[in-house]
Amino acid sequence: MKRTLLATAFVLASTTALASKPADIVVDMHTVSDTGVGASIGTITLSHNRHGTVLTPDLKGLAPGLHGFHMHTNPSCEAAEKDGNMVPGLAAGGHYDPNNAGKHGTPWGNGHLGDLPVLFVDADGNANQPVLAPRLTLKRMRGHSLMMHAGGDNHHDHPMSLGGGGARMACGVVSAAK
Repeated sequence: MKRTLLATAFVLASTTALASKPADIVVDMHTVSDTGVGASIGTITLSHNRHGTVLTPDLKGLAPGLHGFHMHTNPSCEAAEKDGNMVPGLAAGGHYDPNNAGKHGTPWGNGHLGDLPVLFVDADGNANQPVLAPRLTLKRMRGHSLMMHAGGDNHHDHPMSLGGGGARMACGVVSAAK
């Protein structure tokens, strides 16, 4: 009887834990240019983890090396005009910064909340190494965009602002729906 009660309690606890885990979110990623959103390059899956949110890319056809990666404020990947020129992905706005940190920083630090770890693209142009966003939840990521930049990111505003990453090269909108 005691074993049956313990087994039942374990099953109920396991079921409750599984039921309370947020469902993964799959974000479709596309190239961006000054004319708008382009071809699909794959997906990034967002998963709940007790340490934050795990972002698992499945991307192809990219330039090898490290690429800056951020969550941006707006749920758009469209080009927008700045100083008379169309800028790829500019409609996504800036790095997500609800706490008004006003500075670029590490994903675990006190900069923009949207500062994410860099993405690594292998020699074959594939990105598939997961990264951890320890300060973000799936709920908080909904209704924003993920942006990948040409070039790396040093997670500082010096010697160049926003980590020195290059142009916006790929983007995906995180669905606002549950």
